[in-house]
Amino acid sequence: MEAKWRPYWDETKVFQPTGDAPKGRKYVLDMFPYPSGDLHMGHAEAFAIGDMNARYFKQCGYDVLHPIGWDSFGLPAENAAIKNDTHPKEWTYKNIETQAESFKRYAIAVDWSRRLHTSDPEYYKWTQWLFEQFYKKGLAYRKDSMVNWCPKDQTVLANEQVVNGACERCGTTVTKKSLNQWYFKITDYAQQLLDDMEQLEGKWPDRVLLMQRNWIGRSEGAEVRFEIEATEDQAAESFTVFTTRPDTLYGATFIVVAADAAFAEQIVAPEHKAALEQYREDIKALSDIDRQSSDREKTGVFTGRYAINPLTGAKLPVWASDYVLADYGTGAIMAVPAHDQRDLEFALKFDLPIVKVLDVEGAEDPATSGVAAAGDGVLINSGELTGLPKAEALAKAIELVEAAGTGEGKVIYRLRDWLLSRQRFWGTPIPVIHCEDCGEVLVPEDQLPVLLPDNLRGEQLAPKGQSPLAAADDWAIVPCPECGKQARRDSDTMDTFVDSSWYFLRYVSPNFDEGPFDPQAMSEWGAVDMYVGGVEHAILHLLYARFFTKVVRDLGLIKHDEPFKALMNQGQVLNGGKAMSKSLGNGVNLGEQL
Repeated sequence: MEAKWRPYWDETKVFQPTGDAPKGRKYVLDMFPYPSGDLHMGHAEAFAIGDMNARYFKQCGYDVLHPIGWDSFGLPAENAAIKNDTHPKEWTYKNIETQAESFKRYAIAVDWSRRLHTSDPEYYKWTQWLFEQFYKKGLAYRKDSMVNWCPKDQTVLANEQVVNGACERCGTTVTKKSLNQWYFKITDYAQQLLDDMEQLEGKWPDRVLLMQRNWIGRSEGAEVRFEIEATEDQAAESFTVFTTRPDTLYGATFIVVAADAAFAEQIVAPEHKAALEQYREDIKALSDIDRQSSDREKTGVFTGRYAINPLTGAKLPVWASDYVLADYGTGAIMAVPAHDQRDLEFALKFDLPIVKVLDVEGAEDPATSGVAAAGDGVLINSGELTGLPKAEALAKAIELVEAAGTGEGKVIYRLRDWLLSRQRFWGTPIPVIHCEDCGEVLVPEDQLPVLLPDNLRGEQLAPKGQSPLAAADDWAIVPCPECGKQARRDSDTMDTFVDSSWYFLRYVSPNFDEGPFDPQAMSEWGAVDMYVGGVEHAILHLLYARFFTKVVRDLGLIKHDEPFKALMNQGQVLNGGKAMSKSLGNGVNLGEQL
């Protein structure tokens, strides 16, 4: 049947939009595949659902846009090139053709004229152009930070790409490393990302919205400043902690700083420095997600220093531990063990004081029960706050620290800025030139795209702790666009999630060469009406795509706030009890079944 009708579909262009359908337009999209070998039966399930949506809308009288493309940058192609002594594009485009033929034999209703590949220069030129617009708006920047490092793949990983302390892709135990990295300032849009979920209620799966809300993690409270006592060898230090419960300040009995924060190394007493260094080494392999797990036994070391409680004047021992993250809030917390379970477990482990400051109905004594009295009880043992319920006590506590000049009300987010640079070859080059005199200089727009070199292959691409592009002097050494002196290109490439954060915009005009998309075509199609893909992308891809959409809107290029009006998760095809996946070795090729 497919062999009979395919030539007719190609001739009549039956699946291409006509522009004159009676009911208007519908944009249906599937999350595009990665070209690793042939498609498997998991793809067959997912694309059948997109196919049904597209055919349904077309038969209802809509003009339907249902395009196809490939997310074609990434590590598997690079690793295959190293193994086979080839260039990554050879493996990539060969696999794309295999998958394209399987799609055609499967007979899904897609518009092949709009086909795109993120590794095409015609595509990544505009990925680079968008990076430059982000940079000009202050949304792309570099900083030194401790990052997740995969020793095998020799590249950094986002927190979400570390599973049980190991690299999501290769399974190698992840460690920590200090690197100068590129970030997108997604935190500037944290509140918008939360607020605009109202547009998606009832149209996206509830669990996806919940996962995004939890990941963004809005917290209201106060920043409170503490002073660390001076010693004979060390000067006094001040630092701030963020707390959602400033009303419990009277119950703070110790301070915990992130062990891997520079501040911990700065304040530790000389006689405790060796213990801290050993502890920092011990926790290198833990991801941030693992460190915050409620199931892990609490560990830590005493810094030998004491902080002063700004309301009580009490001396609080300062500990370093892995359950506090260096980049969340200020990298330090005030511990109130009677009313916080993690703090209580830490206090019981290291025999630290436990002071109740909340009278929570029905709660047992935390010191003996091992269960923190969490809740909204009336304040006790709390000076001016005693007798107040939670809401009044919160406001009063903030009033007290602000009056004393030791704190202020604050809103923070769990969401961290997006770490986008990767030390690998097969990705979009970052369009920045580093000049000793001029600093960071964007590649002029008329010189985009910055192309990947064709002469690197095989072992030349093997990971060496930095991008292979760094050693390619004929590619990397260029004149500075501003002063003309010898300078160097940035040798990192972008995370492939950057490519997939805007591809749905390109589909409306994939051959447009005056910008990332044709504004007229975008005004006609707008946001995707139905997006089909796996729930495993609930946080990374979908959150990043929402962020990109809002920035592109603020650049004046589009008018809508959200990329996908409706989202459908298709579930999974299991084989051997696990979700079908090439990386697990349990894929059943679609081509073999057709």
